[in-house]
Amino acid sequence: VQLQAFGGGLVQAGGSLRLSCAASGFTLAAYAIGWFRQAPGQEREWVSCFSGNDDSTYYTSSVKGRFTISRDNANNTLYLEMNSLEPEDTAVYFCAKSSYTRSSFSAREYDCWGQGTLVTVSS
Repeated sequence: VQLQAFGGGLVQAGGSLRLSCAASGFTLAAYAIGWFRQAPGQEREWVSCFSGNDDSTYYTSSVKGRFTISRDNANNTLYLEMNSLEPEDTAVYFCAKSSYTRSSFSAREYDCWGQGTLVTVSS
């Protein structure tokens, strides 16, 4: 079971990036799958998740309306489209697989993590 995240980079405020997370060893659609981020000196923060139950999506309030999570079942890949990026979005972003099918909002509920990809938003 493995997750590999990529797509981070340096972008100016107001710009966009799309993160990808390739899954192997399991079927992405069978579990809740999410994105977290960790800014320097901060705790890891839940950003978004995609339910394995009913394809519902959820977002933390600070990214709602700007970020979109999606899943490509054919390619077993998760995405996070990030628009209107702000300097406060600067962090290492991680994709993760939940132990559950239902939506999961706590890091404790996730049992497999990608290696992280750095997003830097300049002002």
